[in-house]
Amino acid sequence: MKLPLYQLDAFTNRLFGGNPAAVVLLDAWLPDAVLAAIAAENNLAETAFVIARADVSPLRWFTPAIEVDLCGHATLAAADVLFRYRFPSHKRLVFSTKSGELAVTREGALLKMDFPARPGKQVAVTDALVAALGARPREAYMARDLLAVFDAEAEVRALRPDFARIAALDAFAVIVSAPGDTVDFVSRFFAPGAGVPEDPVTGSAHCTLVPYWAARLGKSTLTAKQLSARGGDLLCELRGERVTIAGHVVEYLRGEIETEGSASRGPTES
Repeated sequence: MKLPLYQLDAFTNRLFGGNPAAVVLLDAWLPDAVLAAIAAENNLAETAFVIARADVSPLRWFTPAIEVDLCGHATLAAADVLFRYRFPSHKRLVFSTKSGELAVTREGALLKMDFPARPGKQVAVTDALVAALGARPREAYMARDLLAVFDAEAEVRALRPDFARIAALDAFAVIVSAPGDTVDFVSRFFAPGAGVPEDPVTGSAHCTLVPYWAARLGKSTLTAKQLSARGGDLLCELRGERVTIAGHVVEYLRGEIETEGSASRGPTES
């Protein structure tokens, strides 16, 4: 069996920028072990597996180490593939995922994701967090991820975190953020426990970042930049209990995966 494979750079309008994601199109779910092996072989922050349907497409995301409950950049990449190759007349796609139904709409080349807001609850800045980051943030908030807020973009850029200490914290990942010099806010994202020491651009982190910065800045529409080596740009909007996270996608490659011995079916598709 041969599976269509795409690799795309999300949250960027230039090749080799943004966050690379793999997208694999399936007719039905393969065994989880095969999905995990493909993601590990791709060795990208995320591989999206999608069963393309005209109404609602089941979607799952795997890092090289684990399956995750929400991923922004691989959702953006999966939508780009379906808009481009499966449903070119559609303006809106809906995915069924572990985080409920997620919609993506397109306005020209811009793709807009409708995601759940995940506001954080303020927590103490612990010595363990300071040791992991190598600097003391002004405040911290816990949602799925631990958000550490600094005063200036330069502080976020300068961080050289201890990934082993970050992996030992009681959080899926650590987001660091600050007001931006040329955008509303900047961020970085560290998830070594999930097999992603530093993610280039993290859509799901903005489910927590957008509610925080919307409240702090008193505005619902925000511009954001992730300060990884590759860099990424996002347009965000808070809409009650939902956030819109928008960006561009650039296709890098198309190919096929050989899956000898993996034709047996896994769980019933959802």
